[in-house]
Amino acid sequence: MSPAQITVTRPLEWMDTDAAGIWHHSTAIRFLEHAELELHRQLGIVDTTFGFTPRARMEIDFHEAVRFGDDVRTTLIAARVGRTSIAYDFVLEGPRGRYAGGKLITVLVDGEGKPRPIPDDLRAALTERGDVS
Repeated sequence: MSPAQITVTRPLEWMDTDAAGIWHHSTAIRFLEHAELELHRQLGIVDTTFGFTPRARMEIDFHEAVRFGDDVRTTLIAARVGRTSIAYDFVLEGPRGRYAGGKLITVLVDGEGKPRPIPDDLRAALTERGDVS
């Protein structure tokens, strides 16, 4: 099987733009988090992960401006599952090509915020489910 991945499409809304009608850099993070939520919903793991997978690292390279009304396709791939962490690769694309891309690393934590091992069922969902779009 292949790593779990999803592609979701959303338009750039007015509230996500700056005064010039171009996306604000923080919008890329919201698009990414929307894709992460949808991936976890489709995998049936959202109750296990949300509230328990804080961000440890994020890298974003911006390539092209997104304009109000543009559709943005966000693809998120569970690229690597470590002992306590999940590394994702992501790409945001649209009519003018690649808008942004990067990496996100989250850590699975317990109720006290301490890293905990990723259980086998969660690992399997993230590493074996393929495209759930």
